Amino acid sequence: GLSACIGGEVPRLILGGRLEAAKEAARWYQQVLGDFYLEIQRHPMAELERINQVLITMSRELNIPMVATNDAHYIKQEDAEAHDLLLCIGRNTSVHDEKRFRMPGDFFYLRSPEEMAELYRDIPEALENTERIAAMCNLELDFERLYLPEIDLPSGKTADQFLADLCRQGLPQRYPQPTPEITERLSYELEVIAETRFANYFLVVWDIISFTKKQDILFGVRGSAAASIVLYCLGITGIDPVEHKLVFERFLNVERKEMPDIDLDFEDERRDEVISYVSQKYGPDHVAQIITFGTLGAKAAIRDVGRALGLAYSDVDRVARLVPFAPGMTLSRALEENVELSSIYRDDAIIRNLVDSARKVEGISRHASTHAAGVVISGEPLTRYVPLQRVSRGGAQEAVMTQFSMDDIARIGLLKMDFLGLANLTILGKAREIISRQRGIDIDLARLPMDDAKTFALLSSGETAGVFQLEGSGMRRHIRELKPTTFSDIAAMVALYRPGPMEHIPTFIKAKHGIEPIRYPHPELASILEETYGVIVYQDQVLFIVRAFAGYSLGEADIFRKAMGKKIPQVMKKERRNFLRRARENGFPDEIAEKVFNLIEPFAGYAFNKAHSVSYALIAYQTAYLKANYPAEYITALLITNADQSDKVASAVRECRRLGIKVLPPDINRSQVNFSIEADGGQAPAIRFGLTAIKNVGPGAVEPLVAERAKEGEYVSIEDLCRRADLSGLNRRTLESLIKAGALDCLGSRGSLLQNINSIVSLAQREQRLRDTGQSTMFDLWSEEVPVPVPGLALEPAEIPVKDRLAWEKELMGVYLSEHPFSALAGRETSPNTTFCGQIDAELVGQNVKVAGMVASVRSLYTRDGRAFASAVLEDLDGRVEVMV
Repeated sequence: GLSACIGGEVPRLILGGRLEAAKEAARWYQQVLGDFYLEIQRHPMAELERINQVLITMSRELNIPMVATNDAHYIKQEDAEAHDLLLCIGRNTSVHDEKRFRMPGDFFYLRSPEEMAELYRDIPEALENTERIAAMCNLELDFERLYLPEIDLPSGKTADQFLADLCRQGLPQRYPQPTPEITERLSYELEVIAETRFANYFLVVWDIISFTKKQDILFGVRGSAAASIVLYCLGITGIDPVEHKLVFERFLNVERKEMPDIDLDFEDERRDEVISYVSQKYGPDHVAQIITFGTLGAKAAIRDVGRALGLAYSDVDRVARLVPFAPGMTLSRALEENVELSSIYRDDAIIRNLVDSARKVEGISRHASTHAAGVVISGEPLTRYVPLQRVSRGGAQEAVMTQFSMDDIARIGLLKMDFLGLANLTILGKAREIISRQRGIDIDLARLPMDDAKTFALLSSGETAGVFQLEGSGMRRHIRELKPTTFSDIAAMVALYRPGPMEHIPTFIKAKHGIEPIRYPHPELASILEETYGVIVYQDQVLFIVRAFAGYSLGEADIFRKAMGKKIPQVMKKERRNFLRRARENGFPDEIAEKVFNLIEPFAGYAFNKAHSVSYALIAYQTAYLKANYPAEYITALLITNADQSDKVASAVRECRRLGIKVLPPDINRSQVNFSIEADGGQAPAIRFGLTAIKNVGPGAVEPLVAERAKEGEYVSIEDLCRRADLSGLNRRTLESLIKAGALDCLGSRGSLLQNINSIVSLAQREQRLRDTGQSTMFDLWSEEVPVPVPGLALEPAEIPVKDRLAWEKELMGVYLSEHPFSALAGRETSPNTTFCGQIDAELVGQNVKVAGMVASVRSLYTRDGRAFASAVLEDLDGRVEVMV
């Protein structure tokens, strides 16, 4: 052990003048650690020089060796300014703040051997000890070995044999009459898995999914894993990779011996159940969540550095807005791509300093947190391979997290998995439960008809609010134009609606509908691009093209795709040469090969993995199917899942109104804890607001009320509620929120109940005390109970203005339920050229639009240079938008 820098115990005792205590501490460390050194750091600081003199003397007096160290906080001396900016960013201060924390100089860099030798020439033994400690350090990392968890195997079976047995058992369920192509594909995949030694990995995933099925937890697989027929036969994926022409080599191949990723989605409310099972199965010391480091992106670097430099907000905001929004965007690339940014960088010294300073900190880790999905599972205790730390999960709960990130976990041979919580799976699960309860129909999501007319009609209408992956306004416009007729159309749109491929959407749609002819760049590409109307949509198509023209194996083609996707000029030049040479050897002229290479070059970087597209398209189809066939039940599930997000509740209520589904207000005698389906006078089913959807009303307050109502019947008066209510979770604030939201309208008017709330609370508390002391009867004579009469409340009448009632509804439920304040003006204030607030999105950036609505809120704000402006939220019947004035 070392005695540490100026902040260590021994140095602090020396600075405090407690020399004997410092010696005692040094002796204790030497005795406890055995191999202990007094640390000498040489920086031009008076306090440090004083400490060093005492440590040198102490070393010789106590016979404790010294060691030379270097307190390095950055690599080069010129990095001191960037480090100072990071300190300001971390502490939310400015470089102009003289009282802020700062390093006392620019000498906390990694010094060269020559500099260290010069600094410690008077105590050479300190440097010798530095070399001695370095020589003693011995860490060998075996990057070839895998530390996969062990799975229980049948007696006499290897992991490869057991995996093959499970696949052969599952094969007839997936393929009642398997073709030679299918059996050969299965045998091939099993051979590759055996050769790469990943059978245990597949069995671990099979075990986890077996648990989720037993617990009826909905799950899905994202990424390239859906391309595996082995996973399909194991019941892990739900997509037939043969039918959809999914490339296994995109997932796993012997040419690229990397651990494949089987990323799993679970109902977000039940994800912790899966992690708990894995921890219990393999041992809590074998399982941990994974750390992730948030880094400063290009835009964030500009904003944070601008704040640290004390620049005007308007100037910083202007520069940040000029940085293009694109994956992997850097400031250097932004200067190349944006002419205006390049111009002000060249002409304005302050802006140039801002950008240059931001480039120094761009990409640096800003904070550490728990990865949203990453879980590591080891065959042995994790402490043997990776440092761990405890992290709080709120309250008394703690979790264990690795201090290695996802990539490093994989490099040292540990099994990392993504367990993601997906709200849409929760919605599907709740919708199934509601449909079963309301209609007696058990929906098997794995066996839905994939040609359902109602589903494709809904998709073609573009009314896809609440449909997974298809609900954004831009996507809704494209899906309406596309009018999908097959599942493949949905998968293609999921893949195309991204930066890059998005520009090909019009061509795709026009070719599908025959508005434009389908054009293939070469006849050899017809069979590959036929499904997507001549447009390259998927990475898999790039692999097939490379194989067709240059004779690559699919494994080699995937390596080619990955190399091209990195956009490194030297690598791309090399791959071009290889492709042209092999295409020539395959009988294609250089001119044709060059044309094909130029065609696939951009797609190799941004084309989508087809297995992932198809997997997500399946969830999109499932959500669309339930919405089209069971709209009230589906939207109820949507509301339950998003009950704590008022904007999503408001959006779902608007969708109900569009669909003609009545939304009923909360009612103490009708509402359940959550949103529920209710027959509206024998008519079409309506959705009743749940009590916990009211702000300030939690499950603990209303669950006892609902249970009491189910047991003893409806509440007939406010006095009856007071007599029967359990006040353990029902405080004055909760009661007031219930009244304001209209949940107690059946017991009295809102104005009257609010006017007399003190009397109501007092009565309820009195009744609670009687119950708590067992005095539920006035006397007990001859075993006959005579109930204590509940005093009647003389409620004073009071009226509530309509505007107050509507304001309470909006505040407490996120939506106007009884009526909308803008309803009366909507027809008069809008015109055919009016853009509704809910229609405003990123696609309208830079355009002039006309909107009409009511001002929901206004905030007066100031820029950093003192200029006043207002931020107003404008709302109409369709949504809301923020307006800067």
